[in-house]
Amino acid sequence: MTETLALDRPATQTAESLALYIHWPFCAAKCPYCDFNSHVRPAVDAARHGRALLTELEHEAARAGRRRLGSIFFGGGTPSLMPPGAVAALIERARALFEAEPDLEITLEANPTSVEAGKLREFRAAGVNRLSLGVQALDAASLGFLGRNHSANEAIAALEHARETFPRLSFDLIYARPGQGEAAWREELRRALALAADHLSLYQLTVEPGTRFATEHARGAFHLPEGDDAAALYTATAEEAARFGLLPYEVSNYAKPGAESRHNLAYWRYADYLGIGAGAHQRLTRDGAILAARRHRAPEIWLERVERDGHARVEEEALSAVDRGREAMLMGLRLSEGIDPARIAARSGQDFDAVVDRAMLEALQEEGYLRWLPDGRLQATMEGRLRLDALLPVLLR
Repeated sequence: MTETLALDRPATQTAESLALYIHWPFCAAKCPYCDFNSHVRPAVDAARHGRALLTELEHEAARAGRRRLGSIFFGGGTPSLMPPGAVAALIERARALFEAEPDLEITLEANPTSVEAGKLREFRAAGVNRLSLGVQALDAASLGFLGRNHSANEAIAALEHARETFPRLSFDLIYARPGQGEAAWREELRRALALAADHLSLYQLTVEPGTRFATEHARGAFHLPEGDDAAALYTATAEEAARFGLLPYEVSNYAKPGAESRHNLAYWRYADYLGIGAGAHQRLTRDGAILAARRHRAPEIWLERVERDGHARVEEEALSAVDRGREAMLMGLRLSEGIDPARIAARSGQDFDAVVDRAMLEALQEEGYLRWLPDGRLQATMEGRLRLDALLPVLLR
């Protein structure tokens, strides 16, 4: 449902801090599994694109009001292809436009092929204090299958450089690859975790529509572990991460206590966030409503519209109470901490029982997929988090 609001004045101040996402849509190559808004171009006018990001940031900041800023996240694409000077300029301007929290978390995603030690130091000098490295695998065959341009040795070298340069380090791995067994996965995890990161994101390989893998999978070129085999890999992940002091705080994310991604927690806790750049999404509270917005996906069209209009929003609507409640539940049950029904009610504007099917909730409790915690939070169990995609459609009204 869309509501009419006065959109040209700053939003009403709220107590919660804001998260800022900045999208760099360009990559050196398109991975066959990737359905993100990423693009390969023979040449990129990085200076012009950086100026446009600053322009759109200014525009959205004027509409958001002078909010507290808790995190900045440079995602993509491959933002480590950005000039460090552009990163520095965006961080400096964001700090000026908002009230930056003293421990402002500033993350930049990087690929091992674009993070030589010298450039890492430049990003650190620009203000980045947390690096998220896209390792994805540590064996040659898997890296080749996943279409990655780096070797295992390059990934290890990048991790070592990053560990020496940034106070906080995260890296990604992809599991449930063709033919992957539990013993091999445990060994790969141990090698990666021994390189001393405080945060790990582990994603099950899935076949997304419109990707090269979708075409190849449809013709039977490869098969992925499913069912009990995939579940065993997921369970092994938690066990191995725990050996190194990393605990699962979200379905796909593990961290040492205190090292959780504050930026991503803003999404999962259904807080406000701004999204700048081609294809970026955002959620912003204005006058008691939550505005959902999206920007044009094509980098060239996004650039033209920002230079013409100051922004490239192509959709914006005030979410209905039903949609707000569903989104808050969809995100919150991914967290190990669970969700607070009072927060769901506050963010959706309706009673908790209007969001969930109480009879189905009780049935899922009996099956061991959901449980109430002593502090009143609703939590998905380990078994429940394995099946969230199937549980949520029947749980939500």
